[in-house]
Amino acid sequence: MPSRFNLLFNVFAAVSLIVSTLVALSANAKQTSPQTIVVFGDSLSAAYGIPQDDGWVALLQQRLNAQKLNYQVVNASISGETTSGGLSRFANMLKLQKPNFVLIELGGNDGLRGLNASETHNNLETMIQQAKKSKAKVLLIGMKIPPNYGLKYSRQFSENYRTLAKKHGAALVPFLLEGVAGNPDLIQADGLHPTAAAQAKILENVWPELNKILRK
Repeated sequence: MPSRFNLLFNVFAAVSLIVSTLVALSANAKQTSPQTIVVFGDSLSAAYGIPQDDGWVALLQQRLNAQKLNYQVVNASISGETTSGGLSRFANMLKLQKPNFVLIELGGNDGLRGLNASETHNNLETMIQQAKKSKAKVLLIGMKIPPNYGLKYSRQFSENYRTLAKKHGAALVPFLLEGVAGNPDLIQADGLHPTAAAQAKILENVWPELNKILRK
């Protein structure tokens, strides 16, 4: 007949094993839970006119998976979105997605419509501030526009991104369509949106700066 000591020892050992297992499972769950990257943009990130799986955001997820990097990419981009429209849904997105990283790719539609560059600046700034308040790291993705509304306007428009990134310590991609804009082989028939063939180049424009903040 087992002694009282042996019974107590066995009970203690069993409890210790259960606790150790639960701790290990909890730690493993934390390690395997992916961090969230939200791409918050317009048609340039929403894969307008091409299959969704061919868009640069989908290619980003593929690259992260191939490199066994534990991130989930959420594409919250809407074709035709302006900074004003984006701002109106930004806080709710942060609450819903709780992202670790936010890529803000907005402003192009503001520029094409000739909207007030100062208003665009203020909308982008508010989104950056909200993201930082939620503890998300920000990558600001810049755009450039042709001088349809004058050189002064186009310069002020593109400079908004650099000014905001510097002021708020955000990472910056100066121009999303570097090496794509102006190349007829990489632009759809509408003269505005990149083709599927351009998406890998667009990802290469984004990746170096994104990779830096992912590894910080």
